[in-house]
Amino acid sequence: MSEPLHETRLVVNGVPHTVQVPARRLLADCLRHDLGLTGTHLGCEHGVCGACTVLVDGQPMRSCLLFAAGMDGAEITTVEGCRAPDGGLGPVQQAFRDCHGLQCGFCTPGFVTTITAWLREHPDPTEAQAREAIGGNLCRCTGYQNIVASVLRAAELLKEAP
Repeated sequence: MSEPLHETRLVVNGVPHTVQVPARRLLADCLRHDLGLTGTHLGCEHGVCGACTVLVDGQPMRSCLLFAAGMDGAEITTVEGCRAPDGGLGPVQQAFRDCHGLQCGFCTPGFVTTITAWLREHPDPTEAQAREAIGGNLCRCTGYQNIVASVLRAAELLKEAP
């Protein structure tokens, strides 16, 4: 017996999608497997590490804790959607590159989405505020100095943007 599917409409990175998903399909799995957006990573699958963070209607949320069917009508932004309008690196992505905040890169998508949302409301952060902003995301490489530097550099890049 096959599991019933639920038609779910999502706008992901500005592109409308309609998917047929089982009730228990996680948003992270829907993004990765149904839509082919593999930038969102699953780390702990318990909402602790933040690797799966995406923006839901502009707010950072753990996609490993959300059912895709429950997101019907939502606007989702993944790390792929944090690019510059010309398709190049967005300011947070460029800052991670500039400051070597990437390290192994597994946790980076969650940091990029979290920081993208946070900088909208905190455009001129101090180092202490930057550390607080990323407090909910874990990096197993433990190189937080470079990630904090990336937050501050991203704020600079956003100020320089036309």
